[in-house]
Amino acid sequence: MKPIAPASLRRLAAFAVIVNGLFPLFWIFLTSLKTEAELTRVPITWPPHAPTLANYLRAFSDQPLALYLFNSLVVALMSTALTLFIATLAAYALARLNIGYRDLALGAIIAVSTFPLVTLLVPLFQTMRTLGLLNSYGALVLPYTVLSLPVCTLVLISFFQTIPLDLENAAMIDGCSRVGALFRIVVPLSAPGVFTAGLLAFVNSWDEFLLALSFNSATRWRTLPVGIMLYQGEFAFPWPEISAALVVGIVPVAVLIVLFQQRVISGLTAGGVKG
Repeated sequence: MKPIAPASLRRLAAFAVIVNGLFPLFWIFLTSLKTEAELTRVPITWPPHAPTLANYLRAFSDQPLALYLFNSLVVALMSTALTLFIATLAAYALARLNIGYRDLALGAIIAVSTFPLVTLLVPLFQTMRTLGLLNSYGALVLPYTVLSLPVCTLVLISFFQTIPLDLENAAMIDGCSRVGALFRIVVPLSAPGVFTAGLLAFVNSWDEFLLALSFNSATRWRTLPVGIMLYQGEFAFPWPEISAALVVGIVPVAVLIVLFQQRVISGLTAGGVKG
C-alpha cells in the first residue's frame, strides 16, 4: 500500500511527537537540579550552572515522599493484579464462549469507558463510605479496578481472538478444563497482550489524582499525586522541589516501560491482527 505521506513528512511528524513527549520531562529534570534563585533568573538558563541534589533531599524531608511512593505502589500493584484477573475472565468469555447479547456487552464496555471520572465521584464516594473503606487501600483499589476493566478487557479480547482455537481443544481433549486451558494455554500465548493491559492498568492507578484526593484524606494513606500537591504553600510554590518529587514519581513507570517495551509494542500491534 502506498504511504499516505512522504517519508520526510512522516519523519517530521515523528520528531514533533517525540519532542512534545520528551521535552517536558527533560525540562522537569533540569528544574529539579536548579536552585530557586537560578530558576527565576532572567534570561532563562537551560543547563543548571551548579547542579544540586538538595531538592531531592528536601523532597523526602519536607513531605513523607517515601510513604507516598509506597502507597502508590501498593495500590497500583493490587489494582493491576485484580484488573488482569477479572479482565482475563471477561475477555475470554466474550472472545470464545457463545454467549447471548455479546455485541451489546461490548457496546456497554465501550460506553462505560467514555464516562468522565468526575461524574462518578459522588456515587463512588458514597459507596466507599457505606462500605467503610475510606482512608484505606481498598478505597482506591476497587474503583481503579472498575475504571481500568473496560480498556483492559478490550485489549485482551482482541488478542485472545488471535489464538487458534485448536490449541484449547487439544488441551481439553488431554484432560484440561476450560479454565485450565485459559490459564495454561491462552494466557501464556497472549503474554504481550497481558503485559499491555497490565501496564495500562498500572499507569492509570499510578497517575490518578481525583479519587485519591477525595477518598484518602489521611496522611497515612495518601498516594504520590496527592502528596506532590502538598509541597506548595499559600504563598510559595517551590518548583525545584516539586520537580524533584515528579522525577521520583516518573522513574517507576519509565523503568516498567523500558523493561517491557518490546512485549507492549508487540501486544499493541499483534492484538489488532486476527490470524
